[in-house]
Parts: sequence; C-alpha cells; structure tokens
Amino acid sequence: MTRLLVIQPGDDDPPTRLGDWLSSAGAELDVVRPYEAPLPDLDGYRGVVCLGGAMGALDDAEHPWLADVRALLSRAVAKKVPLLAICLGAQLLAAATGGQVRRGRHGPEVGVLLVAKRDVAGRDPLFADLPWTPDVLQFHEDEISLLPPAAELLASSPKYANQAFRVGESAYGLQFHIETTSEMVLGWAANSPDAAACARPGQLDPDQLDQGHADIAEVWRPFAERFVRLAAGELAPAGRGVGLPLV
Repeated sequence: MTRLLVIQPGDDDPPTRLGDWLSSAGAELDVVRPYEAPLPDLDGYRGVVCLGGAMGALDDAEHPWLADVRALLSRAVAKKVPLLAICLGAQLLAAATGGQVRRGRHGPEVGVLLVAKRDVAGRDPLFADLPWTPDVLQFHEDEISLLPPAAELLASSPKYANQAFRVGESAYGLQFHIETTSEMVLGWAANSPDAAACARPGQLDPDQLDQGHADIAEVWRPFAERFVRLAAGELAPAGRGVGLPLV
C-alpha cells in the first residue's frame, strides 16, 4: 500500500470521491484535520493531499494552524514528496513557495466549468493524458494572483488564469475541485449564497450537478490513479523521462 497523508482543513470538504479513487488505486489514506490535531511528520508517507476549506490561505489570526499546513507543504516540496493540493490547498501551496494569494478581482467562480490545459501540460506525467478542456468544479472567491517563481502553469480559465500548476518535480496545485459530490456543493451554496448567486443559471441545479460530477469522474479518476502511481514510484516525475514508468 502507498501511504498518503490527507490534510482536511475544513469539515465541509472531506476527501469523498477522491479518497475512494485513491484507495481503489492502492493508497492507504491517513486523514488529519489540523484544526483538531497536530500535523504529523512526513516520515513514512509517500505522498500528501491537501483539500479545501472556507477560510483564506493567510487567515492565521482565526486559524493559527494554517501556518503549520504551509510549513508542511513547503517541506514536501523541498523533499520532493508528491503533493496534490486542491482549492484552498493550492492557495496554501502557492503562498508557502513564494506565490501570492488575494481576494479574486473578478468575483467568485462557481459551478461545473471548463479549464484549458497549457501546452506544457502535454509533457507532464499527470496532466498529459487529460483532455485539453477538462470539466472541473469551481467554488472559490480567492485567487492565486502570482505563481511561485519555480512553478509551471498547467491549466487556465478565462476568469482566473492560474488554475493548475506544478512546483518542482511533483507538487501540484489545483484551484478547482475534483473531490466533490453534488450534496457537498449544494451545502456550500446554502452557506455562501452570495458566491452561489454568481453561478450561471442552472449550474447548481441538482440534475446538472449530478451530470457534471459524472463527467468530472470520467476525467479525474484516472488522474488520481496516476498520482498514486507517482507516489508509489511507478511513474517518473516531471523532468525525469516524463510519463514513462520506472523500471
């Protein structure tokens, strides 16, 4: 089994489907909620997943444990431990490695939408096999306004450019969500009505959300499986014969 540390910053964003995909691919998940318990050392873990949450990436005054999360993500990058950071997790990764995060200048981005891969993503071991415009679930008000100096941009959207990036060989940030269920998104919408009002008409209808999540699973479940292979050492990281299995 490939042991992964899963950091859950918010109680309303558990690993759900992503956790199932990772487990089915052979990962053993150790889910830690940093608002309840201290984060462990990285020793013994082959990879790290950091999920989302309603707080901002720099809201240390209200959530002092955020500094510990950023420090752990920075150590993971330095030690070349494969990392998958989602929404708030991606913002924490950016802030931890020299990027900048702020309130989004163009307002909330909400709903099942498309992002577009950049050309460089075609050479990335996790992104190469994704379609050029994959479906994703957006629900964020903050943005990564400046990528870390060592980051490579992998996907963009018209509203917010920095949608997916890689820092170093194997630390990935996704501004969007791939782990959600329709029920989770409807709960977020109920708790954040102003943000939900920015979604296009019909985007938050249950039937449309169900179809969107089916499309997301088709694309992103294989991506999650590739992340487990990367963590297990079965897939070469970026810059080392990208996309080729290790022998």
